[in-house]
Amino acid sequence: MARCGLDSPLSVVPWAAALLLVLSVERALALPEICIQCPGSVQNLSEVALYCNQTPGLMMHARCCLNWKGTIMGLDLQNCSLKDPGPYFPQAHTAIIIDLQANSLQGDLANTFRGFTQLQTLILPQDVNCPGGINAWDTVTFYINSQTCQEQRNLCNSTGDPEMCPENGSCAPDGPGLFQCVCAEGFHGYKCMRQGSFSLLMFFGILGSTTLSISTLLWGTQRRKAKAS
Repeated sequence: MARCGLDSPLSVVPWAAALLLVLSVERALALPEICIQCPGSVQNLSEVALYCNQTPGLMMHARCCLNWKGTIMGLDLQNCSLKDPGPYFPQAHTAIIIDLQANSLQGDLANTFRGFTQLQTLILPQDVNCPGGINAWDTVTFYINSQTCQEQRNLCNSTGDPEMCPENGSCAPDGPGLFQCVCAEGFHGYKCMRQGSFSLLMFFGILGSTTLSISTLLWGTQRRKAKAS
């Protein structure tokens, strides 16, 4: 009968299983909070799961579809009893597809998706408008219990307004129906009108002198009150 010592191949199996378990736990603990804020697993036929399974290099972990770097490429929060996406939702700003159907979402979601520039498919409850309105998407499809907003439009390309950003700034997408003006290199400040690099030394110098002036004024006021009493 073969011995099962430390050098035996049979003894390696429990150690390997334990190592895999530890690695799995560590990986689970490292998941972004948005991926685990909703209990339960994703349905195999969900749009996010289908996208994740059909795209090479992606894998479902809890409620998120992640690439090998751990970047969120898809998020499935359907049927999570949500009234709003929650404080961790910005963690999914890299997602290409998000499913929020079967939730009692309330309020305007426009600013909720600020920074979600990669989002191309968003599934919502039927009574919730696509963020940015229908003009922010190429296609909006209505179903019995949900609606799908697809192909986010680049507002900078579709507006046709040359004065959207100042002369020394350029328009950059910032989510569905949203944009931001980015100052050209060497410009900063209001409407990108100030030229040169922003001096932190000058900023803290002004802040320090202002604080000193206010402190001196308050000290003088207190002394006058003390003498008067």
